[in-house]
Amino acid sequence: MSDFCPVPEVGKHGEFLQKVVDMMFKNIVFTTRQDKVLLWQTPQELENQFDFALKQNGESHEKLMILLKDTIKFSVKTGHPYFINQLFSGLDPYGLAGQWLTDSLNASVYTYEVAPVFSLMERHVMSELGRMVGPGWGDGLFCPGGSFANGVSANLARYRRYPEVKRKGTHHLPKLVILTSEECHYSVHKFAAFIGLGEENVCKIRTDSIGRIIPSDLKHNIEKQMDEGSVPIMVVATLGTTVRGAFDPINEIADICKSHGLWLHIDAAWGGGLIFSQKHRAKLNGIERADSIVINPHKLLAVPQQCSILLVKDPRILYECHSKGAEYLFQKDKHYDREYDLGDKYLQCGRKCDVFKFWFMWRAKGSSGFANHIDTLMDLADYFEEQVNNRPEFMLVSERQYMNVCFWYLPRYLRGRTNILEYALQLQKVAPQIRAIMVRHGSVMLGYQPLKELPNFFRFVSQNSALTKLDIDFILDHISGIGDAIFQ
Repeated sequence: MSDFCPVPEVGKHGEFLQKVVDMMFKNIVFTTRQDKVLLWQTPQELENQFDFALKQNGESHEKLMILLKDTIKFSVKTGHPYFINQLFSGLDPYGLAGQWLTDSLNASVYTYEVAPVFSLMERHVMSELGRMVGPGWGDGLFCPGGSFANGVSANLARYRRYPEVKRKGTHHLPKLVILTSEECHYSVHKFAAFIGLGEENVCKIRTDSIGRIIPSDLKHNIEKQMDEGSVPIMVVATLGTTVRGAFDPINEIADICKSHGLWLHIDAAWGGGLIFSQKHRAKLNGIERADSIVINPHKLLAVPQQCSILLVKDPRILYECHSKGAEYLFQKDKHYDREYDLGDKYLQCGRKCDVFKFWFMWRAKGSSGFANHIDTLMDLADYFEEQVNNRPEFMLVSERQYMNVCFWYLPRYLRGRTNILEYALQLQKVAPQIRAIMVRHGSVMLGYQPLKELPNFFRFVSQNSALTKLDIDFILDHISGIGDAIFQ
């Protein structure tokens, strides 16, 4: 019998899978703080140490186990408490169980007949999230990331203004413009290029000292674009910017959009999860006034990658803008109501069941469990900020609004100075040097970046509610120890 079998045998394949699960439990799921976040290798070193070769004949199970072990060995452990490098972290056991189940079923959510449970589940999740946003909300899409959701919203905004673009294309359109924060996610520019608007037709709006859109500058630029003969079609506001965690003033922006007939899209990929927290929900005030919203449960709520949701207020626009009615999938004479076939409103056809891990976590924790998770993380951010303010070797970059704590490590010769930006050239080099040693050591993975006129700074963000105040002390001590050793 051939070694390839589409349905695993209970015998050797079952034994192999059991070994794989045991290995993952030991080396990924149940790592400890004593384990490293990563075992750093340069690309050249990794090429030499890892067997990447693709061969004519298959390998033995023993060799495959070695390949799996090496993959784990050299990969970043994003579930580790000290992985605080991006806007996702943690390893939720219920989310993991949900992901394993959907991977085992290998379903694709486009018609009810091939994904009955998941099709209804999507409707329920969208309906409940919409109810939490406000009256009149309830439809949307699961997307392969917030970037894709931002791109879909731009396409919807263009369609609402020029519905004939679906059939005729763009050759007859005037110059269309998107307006957004100068601190927006880079996907706004990428998808402006992708759908044919062009990066140069994304108009950047100035932000204030803590990273929020300045409404008067937005109004000025809308009128300026119109005076020049361009047609503004949408504004992208952000609730929880990537770097500083800023929350744009939505109500003021919504008033401006309403007065000019512009689509308002809110990128709440990072901040939108606050909708579960009664304590912090006010940061999202005005969100119900948008035309579309993206929320990424795989960020704040720690749902396994990927889980991104685009909500829309108009219940028909997704079908009107996207549907094609392919008869080999969406036959008109089906034996059930075609309303339950979700695929035609999507740009994707084949699609994973991202809904289940989120739904399953929601059932396991309840809305109150998500709220507790969020409130714990916000308390930890408070503590982190407090420690930065209390230690002379650190300085806040700007006032914290969210879980993002942006800070500089200051070499001894800069401590106590008030004119810190006069030393921007020196500061620019500090964070990269500390992080290079940090990553090679492997104990902590923490991101850094410059922003506008500000030199490189560290950014603390965590979605792992297993983190403790002792962990935060360790992280800051680790940075301080490396910095003091380098910059004597």
